[in-house]
Amino acid sequence: MSDMQHPEPQPYQAPPELVRELGRVAVFMGGDSAERDVSLKSGKAVLAALVSAGVDAFAVDVRGCLLKTVEEPDFDRVFIALHGRGGEDGTLQAILGQAGIPYTGSEVLASALAMDKLRTKYVFEGCGLPTPKFRTMSSTDEAEQIVAELRAPLSVKPSREGSSIGIRKVNTAEELVEAYEEAEALDTLVLVEEWIEGPEFTVSLLQDRALPAIGLSTDHVFYDYDAKYLADDTRYRIPCGLATDDEIRLQQLALDAFRVVGCRTWGRVDIMQDDDGQFWLLEVNTVPGMTDHSLVPMAARAAGISFEELVVRILHDTLVPNTQASNAQEGSDA
Repeated sequence: MSDMQHPEPQPYQAPPELVRELGRVAVFMGGDSAERDVSLKSGKAVLAALVSAGVDAFAVDVRGCLLKTVEEPDFDRVFIALHGRGGEDGTLQAILGQAGIPYTGSEVLASALAMDKLRTKYVFEGCGLPTPKFRTMSSTDEAEQIVAELRAPLSVKPSREGSSIGIRKVNTAEELVEAYEEAEALDTLVLVEEWIEGPEFTVSLLQDRALPAIGLSTDHVFYDYDAKYLADDTRYRIPCGLATDDEIRLQQLALDAFRVVGCRTWGRVDIMQDDDGQFWLLEVNTVPGMTDHSLVPMAARAAGISFEELVVRILHDTLVPNTQASNAQEGSDA
């Protein structure tokens, strides 16, 4: 459910010269992570939009060994619509980079860093950016100490999963033990974080520009997997409900977070606001969802950018050589 009052953007067709430059585009989707189903939906939406814009694109459902994707490529570049480990964590980016194949989005280091919520928070702290207090948990024996140290309620999450998979809000040491065991089954690295009570916002970034912020509200405990992808009663506010100066401050914080992690072209930053009006960074997403419930297309539409134009803009940046592709080419010329 959206509060948007924005006109639909005009239909978009990619210029013929750009279509020629882009060549044949493979949309990588699916994968083997816990986010496979969401990735398939994102990939199909991206593919349909590219084809509608006139781009020569086709789908690749990536399964198993990623090295096979570059053995005999019949494409010129890749639009990465893979979410989660394997596709969003720098692994695929490194393989494509070594093969000299241009790809969308962030490069290896930023992808790996943003996928790891714990180490992203270390970077935020080191750069003086606000993020909720946190610590790692490696044993159920630590539950009492962590509750005393951080004070409930707390958020428990696998450090390297996306789409809010495995995240739980807990109020007691007993609940923390249960949540830890669930999270640890998904990832050996478990992050426990201070729970920020207040409104949630997300800011999408496109080509070093912050798009209109979206305010999120749900009847769920928080903006979880169901609220993101399944529920029809999640409320999206554009305008986000903040005063103009506060929204500018929010957008700048998102840009700062995106830049310190080293991200490229597009992504999304999730932020909470407490009762005192302070903003708190949660995480950076380098391959956000692109489904019919997704936030980046929603923010782009509010900025007058159609879904077709959005995916072509993201793809356009692959024409600027990225670090991995350049290094691979230099190595082959040596």
